[in-house]
Amino acid sequence: MTSADTDVATRLVDEARTRLERCATLDELRSAEAELVGKRSALATAHRALGGLPPDERRRQGQLLHQARSTVEALVAERRQTVARAERQRWLEADRLDLTEVLPGPRRGHLHLVQRTRDELEDVFVGMGFVVAEGPEVETDWYNFEALNIPPAHPARGMWDTFYLQIGEPETVLLRTHTSPVQIRVLQEKRPPVYAVMPGRCYRRDTPDARHIPVFHQIEGLVVDHGITFAHLAGTIETFTTAYFGPDIHSRLRPAYFPFTEPSAELEITCTICHGAGCRTCSQTGWIELGGCGMVDPAVLGAVGLDDEEWTGFAFGFGIDRCAQMRHEIPDMRILLDNDVRFLRQV
Repeated sequence: MTSADTDVATRLVDEARTRLERCATLDELRSAEAELVGKRSALATAHRALGGLPPDERRRQGQLLHQARSTVEALVAERRQTVARAERQRWLEADRLDLTEVLPGPRRGHLHLVQRTRDELEDVFVGMGFVVAEGPEVETDWYNFEALNIPPAHPARGMWDTFYLQIGEPETVLLRTHTSPVQIRVLQEKRPPVYAVMPGRCYRRDTPDARHIPVFHQIEGLVVDHGITFAHLAGTIETFTTAYFGPDIHSRLRPAYFPFTEPSAELEITCTICHGAGCRTCSQTGWIELGGCGMVDPAVLGAVGLDDEEWTGFAFGFGIDRCAQMRHEIPDMRILLDNDVRFLRQV
C-alpha cells in the first residue's frame, strides 16, 4: 500500500465531508449523495479503474476504496439525521401557535359598540321601571304581521322589506322585521299591567346608507295598564332621551302611520352630530328619526284577548344602532359592520 493510494482515498473522504457540510436540506443531501457514492461518482470511477491493475495492487487499492466508501456513506447517514432534525425544527417553528400571555401584548378586547349600547339602554329602561323580554328572530307571519293588525295582502306590508324563509307554506315563516312580535308574546304570557322593553336583532332588505343597514338591532317598549294616555307616551320618550343622550338633547313627535298604533307618531331627537344646526347625517334638518311610537291599536289588544274598553297602552320602537350612532357621533352607520380595528379601538 503506497502513500499515494492512501492520499487518494483520504482526498475523496475530505471532499465528501466538505460537500456534505454544505447541505442544508434533505433534497440537497440526496443530490450530494448521488454525486459522492453514485454510479458516476469519483469513487465509482476509481473502482472501475481497478480492473487494469495487477492483482496485488488491485487488492490493496480496492481495500482503500472500500474503506473510503464506507466512511462517506457513514458521513451521509450522519448528515441526514442532522438535516432532518433541523428541517423538523423549522417546520415546528413555522407551525407553532404562541398561546402564552405576554405583557405588554395585544390590546384587550371588549364588547362591540352595539352590544354595549343595548346593555346601556336596558339599564336606562330598567331604571324607569320596565322589565326586559326577548323572543325568537325567526317568526311566523301571524306574530310578525297579522296579530299586529297587518292582514295578508295589506298595503302596509310594503313598509317592511321582508326576508321570507323556505319553511312550510310560502310566506308563512320569516326573519322578523321588527321586535314587535315580542309584544304579542308578552301579552299572551302575562296579563296587564305590562311595562316591558324588547331588544333584539331584526332583518330587512334595506339598501345600506349612512342611516340604514339590512341587519340591525331594535328595542321596543310596551305599556298596557288602566288609564294610559298619549301624554304618558310623550313623557316616557322625553325622560328616556334626556337620561340616555344628555340634557341638551330632546325629542319630538310628528304625526305618522303605523298599523298597530293609533294615533301614531315618528320619534325624532336632536341630531347629536350637528346639535340641530343641520348636517349630512340628519339631511340638514337638525333632527334624526329614531323610531316610531303610538297608542296600541284596539285590534292588537283584541288579537291577544284583551278588552280595549278596560285596557289602554302605548308602544315605541327604535334602532339600537341608531342610538349608538347618535350617542357617539358616528356619521355613517355602515362602519358598525366593517370591523375596522381603527374604529373599534376608538369606541
